[in-house]
Formats: sequence, C-alpha cells, structure tokens
Amino acid sequence: MRIGFDGKRAVQNFTGLGNYSRYVADILCHFYPENDYVLYAPKKRENKRMNLLTGQYRQLTLAYPATSFWKKLSSLWRVWGITSQLEKEGIELFHGLSNELPLNIHKSRIKSIVTIHDLIFLRYPQYYQSIDRKIYTYKFRKACENADKIIAISECTKRDIIRYFNIPDDKIEVVYQGCDPVFARPVSKKEKDRVRAAYGLPERFILSVGTIEERKNLLLAVKAVEKLDDVHLVAIGKSTDYAKKVQDYVEAHGLENRVHIIHNLKFGDLPILYHLASLFVYPSRFEGFGIPIVEALSAGVPVI
Repeated sequence: MRIGFDGKRAVQNFTGLGNYSRYVADILCHFYPENDYVLYAPKKRENKRMNLLTGQYRQLTLAYPATSFWKKLSSLWRVWGITSQLEKEGIELFHGLSNELPLNIHKSRIKSIVTIHDLIFLRYPQYYQSIDRKIYTYKFRKACENADKIIAISECTKRDIIRYFNIPDDKIEVVYQGCDPVFARPVSKKEKDRVRAAYGLPERFILSVGTIEERKNLLLAVKAVEKLDDVHLVAIGKSTDYAKKVQDYVEAHGLENRVHIIHNLKFGDLPILYHLASLFVYPSRFEGFGIPIVEALSAGVPVI
C-alpha cells in the first residue's frame, strides 16, 4: 500500500506534534516495511531527526508541492491543492497527523484518517486568540466529519470529539502515544558530565519540559521552588511571552541561581537531561496526553 501523511509538523516542528509525526512514521516503517510511506510538507527545513528517519528507511520519502503555483501558495496547497497531487502520485490512504485533513479529501478516491490530539481551544478558550479558535474549530470539525476514521490520543480527547463535534463513538479509535526508545536507553557518565557542563547544571535538580506557555503553568513550579531550600529547577521549552513573565518573577525573587531556563537545547541532549534529573514535574493545567510524562517514565525518573 502507498500511504501519505501530512508531514508539515514532522519536517518543521522539533517538539510535540513533530515528535508524534516522526514516531508514527518510524514505527510504521519498522513494523510494516512492505508499504511505501510519503510525508508531504509545504516547505523544506533542515531537520536532523527527519534526516535520520529517511536515511534509515528506504520506503520513507519526503514530498513537497509539485508545481511552482502551489509552491508559492504552500499554505493553501496543504488544505486544498495537495489532494490532486496525492491522486496523481498513487496515494491510497492519507493520514492527517496533526488534527487536520485537506478540505476536499473526501471528494477523492483516497481513504483518510485524522489524529486529533486535543480540543483545548474549546475547553479553555482563554489560552487562545479568537481568530485562532475559529480557524481550529472549523478545520478540526471538518477533519472529523470528512475522515473515514479518527484516532484520538486519549479517552479524554475521544470524549471531547463526541461532545463538541457530535461524532459517532464507533468512528473513533483511541491509540495512545508513545515516545522515542532513545529515552529508555542507558546514558554513560561521560555523556552526563558533558551535558551538565554544557548547560551549567547543578548536581541535583527537578526537570520540567514543554513549551513555556500559560497553560503549562511553569510559574507554579517556580513558586514551589521558592519555598524550598537549595532545590534547583531546570525548565526546557520554547521562549514565549509567558516565559518572559516567568523570568521576570525569577529575577524579582532572587531565584536566578536556582531556576535554569533553557530555550535552545541541542539535538540529542534531551534524553540525557532526563537521566540527569532527580525528579520530573508537569504542572500543566490540561493536556490531551502529555508525551514528556512518558519520556520521563521511560528514563526512569519519578514524575509529579
């Protein structure tokens, strides 16, 4: 079978949805090598993790807009123009890995699956801009209505799909997320010493991983550390306006020496950080699933 994927996140994202997309491609190539797999992305981007996968599996390839017209309108190509390209290139099944499908996929001969990760923008609208909520609601609802099958990454997400979009129960399958096996592999003392020195980390620390945004609630962990003696917190995540708010609190309360925020972690260092940590905390107010919890548990780190 020739299977296509919405590969935007696999190529362009280095956390969250990108990790999920690459993981699905990896395990399908490993367990079902007889199929051909094509990841369709609107734009090229240098991605070492993606390069490792395409180098490992001959049956996995990347594809981009095929004409100059769609290259100029790559965002529109992903939601509309891609369907004719999928048909021309013999795709039999298309999997929207990150909540979306081309809006006209149901009018083609191609069967489709969509993975819905969460509907947080409907549960907690205060964390999202009004225009974003409207776009997400339209795209996610259409994907659920048009797909032949829906994958929900948790029972909670399945309940939300039924509640908010009125989708029949039997159309949805719950398939839990995993994480890269690299997090469970032993790490040498030499590697631990290298990473500790590279980021100036203390001997013992609590770790938190995830985009530093309001919903992830990192400030709660910072305030907890403030009440403890000689406890360090290391937070890994993309810089945001909320990250500035957290940093301002750290500086205002003299916690610069005990709260370490790392925005640009080098490729391959994250698994080692998990193995260095004494404890992992995830104070997020709501998650569809929460892959970092699985990563920490895989590394043998106690989780709160």
